[in-house]
Amino acid sequence: MIVLYIWIMTVLFIGVGLLIFCKKIYFQTSTMAAVMAFGIFTEGVLLNHFGTRFFHSNVGKILSICNLSFWFACISSFFIALFHGKFKKLHYTNQINRFGIGTWVASTSICGIIMYNQFTEWRMVSEIISFLNIILWSIYIGFCLKTIIEIRRSKLYGKVHGIILLTTVSTQSIVLLMNTVFKDLPVGVSLPFLLIGLSFYGISAFLLFYRYGTTSWSIEADWNNTNCIVHGALSISGIACLVSGIVPFGMIRLIWWLAAIMFLAVESMEIYRIIRRIQLFGVKKGLFVYNVTQWSRIFTFAMFYTFTSFFHPQFLIIQNVKNAVLTEGVWIIILLLTIELILSAGYILKLFKKSSIDLSSDQNIGKVSGTM
Repeated sequence: MIVLYIWIMTVLFIGVGLLIFCKKIYFQTSTMAAVMAFGIFTEGVLLNHFGTRFFHSNVGKILSICNLSFWFACISSFFIALFHGKFKKLHYTNQINRFGIGTWVASTSICGIIMYNQFTEWRMVSEIISFLNIILWSIYIGFCLKTIIEIRRSKLYGKVHGIILLTTVSTQSIVLLMNTVFKDLPVGVSLPFLLIGLSFYGISAFLLFYRYGTTSWSIEADWNNTNCIVHGALSISGIACLVSGIVPFGMIRLIWWLAAIMFLAVESMEIYRIIRRIQLFGVKKGLFVYNVTQWSRIFTFAMFYTFTSFFHPQFLIIQNVKNAVLTEGVWIIILLLTIELILSAGYILKLFKKSSIDLSSDQNIGKVSGTM
């Protein structure tokens, strides 16, 4: 059976790579948020709700292969952008957009974990991915520190949104990856990453609250989808603390409470935002319009669900809340994921059509140039 899985993955990797190369498709910087969302959906939500039997079944492995294939597609697109000299313009020039590279780190961590847990024959590959991802994370954190200084000097607080919290998400994803791939990881390895991740959360949260507290903004136009990472970053931090085994459970319980409070606050804002957008733009334009940042909501919902599954409440009423989250939350996440997949399919179809038109135009220009 493993031969069949390898064959399917090879065909998908080659197929999507060639398609992206021929069509010259350039994905947005944060596109790998889809890999993050789908990864935690399979590794966290489905695993905890349906159990390991489903997770390690053919269905679970096929879902994992699909996610790994899309991860490879994104990597191919980024390398193609580099090859054609568009990498800097697409992924680095915009200062706030640079933080989106954190999705590359977090999605690579998730894919490394998927390989390790789903395909035992590829565990050596997971180890290699871990070392490469730590290097990518180091470069990314360097970019982020430089950008945070630029934000402060240039007073760019009005452009800040939840994407900056990917500094925390990416850092804590490294903790999860290392503790999965390398057993009996020394405390001295995980602890610095945990502290760095929590430090970035403090800095990012301060910048975010400063932006919305000191500048004028409207809920319809200026509240970004990525702001839900405010609670998602806390959830992944809590899971990282738990997996590392070096943080007292009382502290982990406190992180869960903070994540739950932030979840209620942020998602209340989201509900009000949806109502206002529908009032202004109608249901279709106000609600069912694809944006790559929407994947962050699925990621954060799934991360909070996974964190809650590990949480052990002290009081009966909180235990009832936990049971409700685990019982009903899975279907809400599945619904959100289904809607997002439909919107994404429409967006990708338009992207392919646009790429075909652009490619045809380039070929026609080449023919005209050749005759002159």
